[in-house]
Amino acid sequence: MEYVAACLIGYLLGSVPVAPLVARRYGVDLRRTSDGNPGAWNALEQLGPRRAWPAFVGDGAKGSLAAAAGLAIGGIGVGYAAAAAAMLGHALPLFARFRGGKSVMTFVGAALVLAPLAAAICAVGCVVATLVTRSFAVGARVGVFCFPVVQLMTDPVDRVTATGCLMTMIGLLFVLRRRSVPATSARDAPRTR
Repeated sequence: MEYVAACLIGYLLGSVPVAPLVARRYGVDLRRTSDGNPGAWNALEQLGPRRAWPAFVGDGAKGSLAAAAGLAIGGIGVGYAAAAAAMLGHALPLFARFRGGKSVMTFVGAALVLAPLAAAICAVGCVVATLVTRSFAVGARVGVFCFPVVQLMTDPVDRVTATGCLMTMIGLLFVLRRRSVPATSARDAPRTR
């Protein structure tokens, strides 16, 4: 019963369309821009960092709150289940006609609660990589992709396995939600000399 309650809480939290609400405040429909992903990354591309930060915080908070609720209800396993449900809610949100994002920031928020030491180390790695490359996108990728490796040094293997399952969800969403670039895009236009 505790898994059901935690997953229901996680799914409902994940379903809150934070990034689309933030973008709408500035007159932007994220589903009609760039890759159509209604998540924090598309908000960053469309709005810039100053306007998009609430989308990042909100999408991350969904994962953090879900994981914390799961931990409070039944421990680490329930925490991971609630985090997975929040990621599912973000990807298939009840409140946005089941058209959601790829759950990266929701995963990051959950990681901060489920494996705080590994998350802190990866946050430092993200900052360092961002400063060295002058690209937040590169820094964020370093932080996320290094997380299970760092977690392997700080947490039991079963938790790393659960993290792998969460990251697999993200990978599947990237594969399933690839948006084809229209033939009329600048990339495909004939080149003239």
